[in-house]
Amino acid sequence: MRAGLGWSDATILNLSSRGLMVNATAGALHADKVELWHGEHVIVATVIWRRATRAGLRAENRIPVDSMMALSEARSLPLIGVPEWPQVERRRRARVGDDSRFRARAFEFGSITVIAAFLVVGAFAMIEVAFATPLHFVSAALGG
Repeated sequence: MRAGLGWSDATILNLSSRGLMVNATAGALHADKVELWHGEHVIVATVIWRRATRAGLRAENRIPVDSMMALSEARSLPLIGVPEWPQVERRRRARVGDDSRFRARAFEFGSITVIAAFLVVGAFAMIEVAFATPLHFVSAALGG
């Protein structure tokens, strides 16, 4: 990343088509305009906000997010000579996320149904009270 007159290293923490968040040395973020190089991509951006060593940047042109992400993934290399972490289940019963998710959805549906039923009963009671007095006067006027 070039900010002002010097170059410094920066880490891209967040990336979108119009901006990014970077982590760099505090001195590098004092400029208003920065130039970032990531592989073959050059991003010219304006510093929108600064907080310690992080900054939010708005790019002048659209950022090719897909190609930058592909470039970042291609650079990561697997560790050679490191044993693979064992994939054994330590629990007596395997953890299943679908079961708890189903129970949570059922509880949410039941709660919403109960709340809706209370609202309907309340609305019916209010409408009954609102119409009871005028209907009484109408029936009395008709002689009923």
